[in-house]
Amino acid sequence: MSTAVLPDDKQKIIEQYAQKKGDTGSPEVQVALLTQKINRLTEHLEENQKDNHSRRGLLKVIAKRRRILNYLQKLDEKRYKKLIEKLGLKK
Repeated sequence: MSTAVLPDDKQKIIEQYAQKKGDTGSPEVQVALLTQKINRLTEHLEENQKDNHSRRGLLKVIAKRRRILNYLQKLDEKRYKKLIEKLGLKK
């Protein structure tokens, strides 16, 4: 099983979280894609507990998502709260 986000899934996520047509780089889209990747890595690590390389990758992706969320929170608190609620994240 690959931990990468599949192209079909990626396109759906981009369409769902895009701020306007053609938007692929907004914080909302980036966080949604990273969340999908985190979920897939988490599933992988539940089956393969000793895979420390993937565990390190997971921690890096989580840190990146946190940095983008911090940026969005400083940029626009309303958008941040809406995104957190939509993705079902804590904080």
